[in-house]
Amino acid sequence: MLEVANNSELPVIPGKRYFTIGEVSDLCGVKPHVLRYWEQEFPQLKPVKRRGNRRYYQRHDVIMIRQIRSLLYEHGFTIGGARQKLSSTGAKEDVNQSSQIVKQMVSELEEVLSILKR
Repeated sequence: MLEVANNSELPVIPGKRYFTIGEVSDLCGVKPHVLRYWEQEFPQLKPVKRRGNRRYYQRHDVIMIRQIRSLLYEHGFTIGGARQKLSSTGAKEDVNQSSQIVKQMVSELEEVLSILKR
């Protein structure tokens, strides 16, 4: 569902464990208030909340946000339709997310290897 062609304008997700709402906003091309709203609308989106109720998103959250963004902005789904699409294809999407994470990690490791070879 998250097609590379549709999200080519979005930056690569850095190899960090946690991201702030501002970082996710920049990575996904969505304003922070939209992210907070989507948390209420999509049960799959649950960032970790720490001191002061600050949100910390993980890589799988960023990928999920990009999928939601793609459904809403590029494919024309409504919030309810996107929610239904994500819940009906949950298992398939987990496989897609995992494969994307693996591809991202492989490319990052190749970069590290090329740096170490210098």
